[in-house]
Amino acid sequence: MKLIRGIVIALTVTVAACSPIYRHHGYVPPEQDLAMVVPGQTSQFELEGLIGRPTSMGLLEGSGWYYVGSRWRHYGLRRPEEIQRQVVAINFAPDGTVSNVERFGLEDGRVVVLSRRVTDSGVTSISLVRQLLGNLGNFNASDFID
Repeated sequence: MKLIRGIVIALTVTVAACSPIYRHHGYVPPEQDLAMVVPGQTSQFELEGLIGRPTSMGLLEGSGWYYVGSRWRHYGLRRPEEIQRQVVAINFAPDGTVSNVERFGLEDGRVVVLSRRVTDSGVTSISLVRQLLGNLGNFNASDFID
């Protein structure tokens, strides 16, 4: 009887450990809040009061606000998997009013290849500390006597 009870408990714990855990990251305004944003009429100042500050902003002042939210599934020992992503991009006209509101999902995403151009400095990859420590055993007593 104790053996059967132990097996049932072990199976229950094993099954419970394999259940997925979901985590939410970021913030995306709900659709009813976005419906209050009227392109051409809503100003940048009003937008902050309607839907809150963005997750990130464009590089140029007033160029755009981006709200990013994602949902991740952690399942056992597997790597976490992003199962849902929403990006709301709000662009502004030069006068500070909203010009466009766009919504993108994970299915709209694509891999962006980044190019990295670096000037070669000609310095080897050995650091200063490594050079100093590497010279510790290279001294002879005759170097100091002469």
